[in-house]
Amino acid sequence: MEERKTIVITGASDGLGAAAARQLHRAGHEVVVVGRSPHKTEAVAREIGADAHVADFTRLGEVRRLAADLNRAYPRIDVLANNAGGVFGDPAKTVDGFEKTFQINHLAPFLLTQLLMDQLIDSRASVIQTTTLHGGMAREVDIDDLNLDNNYDPLRAYGTAKLENVLFTKELHRRFHDQGVSAAAFYPGNVATNFGSETTSRLMKFLATNRLLRAMVWSTPDRGADQLAWLAGGRPGSDWKSGEFYVKRRPGRRLNKLAYDTDLARRLWERSEELVA
Repeated sequence: MEERKTIVITGASDGLGAAAARQLHRAGHEVVVVGRSPHKTEAVAREIGADAHVADFTRLGEVRRLAADLNRAYPRIDVLANNAGGVFGDPAKTVDGFEKTFQINHLAPFLLTQLLMDQLIDSRASVIQTTTLHGGMAREVDIDDLNLDNNYDPLRAYGTAKLENVLFTKELHRRFHDQGVSAAAFYPGNVATNFGSETTSRLMKFLATNRLLRAMVWSTPDRGADQLAWLAGGRPGSDWKSGEFYVKRRPGRRLNKLAYDTDLARRLWERSEELVA
């Protein structure tokens, strides 16, 4: 290992995030474990001798507290892995008034990244987003209806939020790469974790719980975490290119065409800033 990095991983109390935390710890990095469940988060952190921070992304106040704690605790942050996410079911609003899928998958990590930006610039950090197949199977992102109040469906909400992760990655690269910040999004494959356990969508419930299907087509958390660990431990500009979407350690070729819409990425960024202001 060429350098020991301080790597913050959200959604690290279970599944893909926990597996990546273990891999990066074994590689010699200082890993900071962030999760929603105090018990699970502290258990993973204790296992690898890491710091634990607890935050519920359905509450933006907790995201702000988390950012303040991270800024105070670490003189540098070399990698921020925005891995926390989820797919849900019936439409539900958070205490902040936003649709739950949108807030947890996009708005909360957007806010966390914004609040850590000075630290990330000073550290010449990498920001990594966990997304899904093709960067989100969405046909549109309605900037005037990011809560999907007029057209809600659990799978549409999830696919749109995952596309927003890629748009955020590309706009983050455009705005801050010349200041030293690198950004990448990646698809870990179909990973058999507890992801989707809170959904009321019948399709997602079937995909998440069918044992035969999981055994046939779903990968292990360790395999899925390999790409996150590779991006986090690697060198942007050498091992990987900032602003790209990765699949199996290679730039993904079949990316949602909306992810290349620079005007959409700009408008999403500006609207997200307004919403968290």
